[in-house]
Amino acid sequence: MSINLVIDNKSITAREGETILEAARANGIRIPTLCHHPDLSNVGACRMCVVSVEGAPGLPAACTTPVREGMVVHTMSQEAVETRRFILQMLLSDHPNDCMVCEVAGDCELQDLVYDYGVKWPEPNGGRRHQYEVNPDPNPFIFIDRNKCILCSRCIRACAEIQNRDVWSFAYRGFETKLVAGADQFMLDAGCESCGQCVAYCPVGALYDKMSVGLGRANQVTKVRTTCSYCGVGCNFDLNVRDGRIIRVTSAEDAPVNGMALCVKGRYGYDYVHHPDRLTRPLVRAKWLGAEAVQENLTSGRWSVYGQAQKRTQAGKNGDGGEIGEDTLIQTDWDTALDVVARKFTAEKKAHGGDAFALLASAKCTNEENFIFNKFTRQMLATHSIDHCARL
Repeated sequence: MSINLVIDNKSITAREGETILEAARANGIRIPTLCHHPDLSNVGACRMCVVSVEGAPGLPAACTTPVREGMVVHTMSQEAVETRRFILQMLLSDHPNDCMVCEVAGDCELQDLVYDYGVKWPEPNGGRRHQYEVNPDPNPFIFIDRNKCILCSRCIRACAEIQNRDVWSFAYRGFETKLVAGADQFMLDAGCESCGQCVAYCPVGALYDKMSVGLGRANQVTKVRTTCSYCGVGCNFDLNVRDGRIIRVTSAEDAPVNGMALCVKGRYGYDYVHHPDRLTRPLVRAKWLGAEAVQENLTSGRWSVYGQAQKRTQAGKNGDGGEIGEDTLIQTDWDTALDVVARKFTAEKKAHGGDAFALLASAKCTNEENFIFNKFTRQMLATHSIDHCARL
């Protein structure tokens, strides 16, 4: 059933059961929020979305008030705007004045609203909360600063409604109210899986990625959309890249498969990309390259001996001072390595047939890459002995 109403002098049509906030945003009308997120249930905690409704008393919260036929709503009435400014002043009076060194400066919803509404930083007052210890939790991935928490409960709802873990909750009362894990425990002791959903939904800097602290802010990175390679689900996310290095992973709200959701591997398992032990060149045993080719290319610097021995190798000597052995790994180029593989495959197939091969595909490859791998296995090597490591 359609509902006809007016928001800011604009006649719109909404669906029965929609809230004022949903109807407004569907028609391009902005109403500020802090506790609201479209993925989460509405609680009306922050009161930033209060609006004036003709004929209704007070200022209802747009995120929890359903539309009704003939409703006339004013989102920027003087009373609503003054109320929002007052709420922002109250939040700032209980918030650290450290935006210049805050990790989420430039990507903070509170900071944006304070700027939009021209709110000045109030003087400290007697109602200020206790100063909490910064980053007291040993969780290796999640940084917590309760001094910046605005008690919006988005992290609580994300953990409960999306991850079904119920790690976070509020404890104590009044100015002593604070965000706690479990029964005021460490996160891991409360059943946290370190998925980072709470970090993704936090509108301020209360919860942050510990691995990227000090490495760069939102305006210093380039976001590159990619697909997670850890399993076959195919989650999308944004790599935050600065100076050619991945410094963190952030959720992408428009990801078609997973939305904002990521597991601990997808969100925090990116440091292998720049690990010094990661192979960046193909390794080939010296016996498959030929002594003459090895000597010539080592001397010219095109190839090198792999590992610690490389640092001590001089003119064809291996790490322990002897000549390079047949099984010494040589860092070569891709053309050379692929030529070696092609020769070995051809020789084995000619000698023993396709049954000599068994191939294992990787879940870290795309569907297209695994399709080509399957086609190569069955048509080129003439074997059906192919499997994969995905078990989802």
